[in-house]
Amino acid sequence: MPNTQPLTFLVMNGPNLGHLGKRQPEIYGHQSMEDLPDLARQVLGAAMDSITLEFYQSNCEGAMINRLEKAWKTGVHGVALNAGAYTHTSLALADCLAWIKIPTVEVHLSNIWARPEPIRHQSFIGARVVGVIAGFGLLSYALALQALYQHLHHPSA
Repeated sequence: MPNTQPLTFLVMNGPNLGHLGKRQPEIYGHQSMEDLPDLARQVLGAAMDSITLEFYQSNCEGAMINRLEKAWKTGVHGVALNAGAYTHTSLALADCLAWIKIPTVEVHLSNIWARPEPIRHQSFIGARVVGVIAGFGLLSYALALQALYQHLHHPSA
C-alpha cells in the first residue's frame, strides 16, 4: 500500500509568469495558476488529498533563491519550477538546487526545444532536477506534480 504521508509541493514561477492566461496566450495558453489545483486533481485523483500546494512567483532571481532556501528550511517535499528565462541563464539557481537537494521538476509551458531562439534550448537547472516536463501548457505543472508524487512514493521506479 502506498505511503500516504502528507506532502507539500512548491509551485514556483520565475520572471514574467505572474500573468499566465493573459501574457502571450498563443505561446503560454489561456489557463492561469488558479486553474492548477483542479487540473492537478484530474491528473492525481485522490492522491491530491495528501498534497498541499504552495505557490510563489518572482521576477527576481535572488528572491527565487531565497524562496528555495526557505523551502529547504521548512521541509517542502518537492518543487515544480518554471524558472522562465532564468532557466537558460542562471547558474545561481542551479547552484541553489544542487545544495538544497529538494526533488524538483523543471517545468515549461511551451516546448523550449521548439522555440526559435537557440538560447532557449539550453537549461542550466536541468542537471539539478529529477526531470523536465515541457510543452503541455498548464498541464505541464500537473504532470510535474504527478511526477514528484511518484518519485517520492516510488523512488526507484
